[in-house]
Amino acid sequence: MNVSMAHRARHIRFAKDLITVILGIGLLLILAFPFIWVVLISFRPDKEIFTRTFQLFTSVTLENYYTLLQNSPFPNYLRNSLVVCTISTVAAVTISLITAYGFSRNRDFRGRGLLLILVICTQLFPYVILITPLYSMFFAVGLINNPLSLVLSYTAMNLPFAIYLLLGYLDTIPQDLDEAAKLDGASTIQIIFKVILPIAWPGVVTVAVNAFVSAWDEFLFALTLMTADENKTVPVGLAGFFGEYTTQWNLVMTASVISTLPTLVLFMLLQRKLVSDLAAGAVKL
Repeated sequence: MNVSMAHRARHIRFAKDLITVILGIGLLLILAFPFIWVVLISFRPDKEIFTRTFQLFTSVTLENYYTLLQNSPFPNYLRNSLVVCTISTVAAVTISLITAYGFSRNRDFRGRGLLLILVICTQLFPYVILITPLYSMFFAVGLINNPLSLVLSYTAMNLPFAIYLLLGYLDTIPQDLDEAAKLDGASTIQIIFKVILPIAWPGVVTVAVNAFVSAWDEFLFALTLMTADENKTVPVGLAGFFGEYTTQWNLVMTASVISTLPTLVLFMLLQRKLVSDLAAGAVKL
């Protein structure tokens, strides 16, 4: 009887696991279908994009990719976005790490609480209210149509969340490590980047991914500050394919696929490092 009950329990558990897997795969397909559809459309000839009957697979062509990369300014938009987003991400991570370290290691500072409240309060206001003053300021110093204006804007936009997130990670790191490094003659900057940074790497990765993705997807600042076509970023350049009377859907779909690749590759690379570091930390604990 015990054997039969064990077999029955095993079958019930197997059925539950099978149902869970089927539901998970179904949900994954539902979530992934829009992107899969965009990829499929990007390989279709222009004449076969709109058909009267639903066709998942049709003839395949690379003409859309050739046209986009060879006969359009999209590669320039892609290069602009990569440069601006990379520099702003590095700047945001560096500044936020140093700032969070200062907040974490100087808890007796009298104005610490007020400054942290001010940092958090900056997230309460929509960034759209900064467009006019930023445009006026950058216009006064001659930074309109200069990528530096976007770098400064994106860095400032990502700093509050980055500081707040890294502060939580740094508060969990014992200050005994700082004291030991100081006894060995390390400076504050050396302590941050040689002692604290490797330990807080999961938090740094999270901040970096968030900063890069938010800068990569940003549209309003880029539209306002970069008016010249050669300085436009991917979101603004992609919007240019939508005309007043016609839309180049083949190029829109192709550009959407290509513009997704940098963030996808970045997330996949950093996710592996993040998971490995978290697992290593759990083993040490």
